[in-house]
Amino acid sequence: MIDHTGVVVSDFEKSKKFYRSSLSAIAYELIMEIPAAVNGKTNVAGFGELPKPDFWVIEGTPNKPPVHVAFRVGSRAIVDAFYKAALDAGGKDNGTPGVRAHYHPHYYGAYVLDPDGHNIEAVCHENPNA
Repeated sequence: MIDHTGVVVSDFEKSKKFYRSSLSAIAYELIMEIPAAVNGKTNVAGFGELPKPDFWVIEGTPNKPPVHVAFRVGSRAIVDAFYKAALDAGGKDNGTPGVRAHYHPHYYGAYVLDPDGHNIEAVCHENPNA
């Protein structure tokens, strides 16, 4: 089981703002910030559901190639809300909300590129007819 993951970003404040807005649609919030002065390296921000962050935004030279992070959510409506929030926050479309049947019949996802080109996804695996 994965405990936490993250992305390295070029503009920490811009990316923190993007993720704060985008991830609020999936009930993630900014839980923790650790400035470079404290950790001795760089600024980091942790997002997640209380009490523990599990997605970290780290200031530095962005990952190359950019990474893909998918957040599992409980409904298609949440996928749609994430997509809209991410675009409103300055993200770029990388795949509108919809069924991706090549993965499985109920795979419903949306993809947005963050300010550094990381592919951020919200996905629901639930059968809407169940």
